[in-house]
Amino acid sequence: MNLAEIASTNAESRLSEDVRFSICTLVTRPDQYAEMIESFHARGFSRDDCEFLHIDNTKTNARDAYEGFNFFLNVARGTYVVVCHQDVLLIDDRAHLERVLAELDRHDPDWAACGNSGGMAPGRLAIRISDPHAMDQRTATLPAKVHSLDENFILVRRAANLSVSRDLGGFHLYGADLCILAEITGHSTYVVDFHLRHLSAGTRDGSLASSRRRLVAKYSRALSWRWVMAPCELVFLSSVPWLSGLLSSSLTRRLLLRVLPKK
Repeated sequence: MNLAEIASTNAESRLSEDVRFSICTLVTRPDQYAEMIESFHARGFSRDDCEFLHIDNTKTNARDAYEGFNFFLNVARGTYVVVCHQDVLLIDDRAHLERVLAELDRHDPDWAACGNSGGMAPGRLAIRISDPHAMDQRTATLPAKVHSLDENFILVRRAANLSVSRDLGGFHLYGADLCILAEITGHSTYVVDFHLRHLSAGTRDGSLASSRRRLVAKYSRALSWRWVMAPCELVFLSSVPWLSGLLSSSLTRRLLLRVLPKK
């Protein structure tokens, strides 16, 4: 199956009134992508209520991972939006994933995204995957709340209205960025018991270090202590609750507004 044929199946899938899953991928190797699509079909992801969306990066990087992720979240019609690598092959089937998602709904109605690998704390990972490192890996009790997700497979609940940062770019750490933004907006993210095989062991190169520096710089600015002057209120934001409460009190506000310049 070539990319033209895959595009045709995408158009057919959009004829359905109700789309349950949107499966979205950046494509650089059409042969791998075709195998991935067949894997989803074989595991119950039918064209009847699933759409398969892709960005063709075979000749040039038309969109990087951050741009692509936001593009997919904007155009996808599914209740759930899966953004995954082209080199994944499903082991568990759709029925199993539906059960996992129903369990997650009961466990935490505020969840926004989930995947098969992520970070819980320094040195602690939650994993449910087979890859070149080892087959049938499973750690921690699942579902496990995480602060980052591996980008090989991320499922987003579209109703959460998430995105990744528009001031970051590249092909690394967008799973971490997504989880940070989910937490800021009051949502949570999880690693769940959905098993697949990832054909790649991942890459660590200079671009990863560059992505790390940009992520750190962005959130050092975004989460810095600050005064926020609203039209009818003055508040102080910081990571120290008692300090934020003290400096945001009515007394502090009155004192500051007396001494601060009026223009």
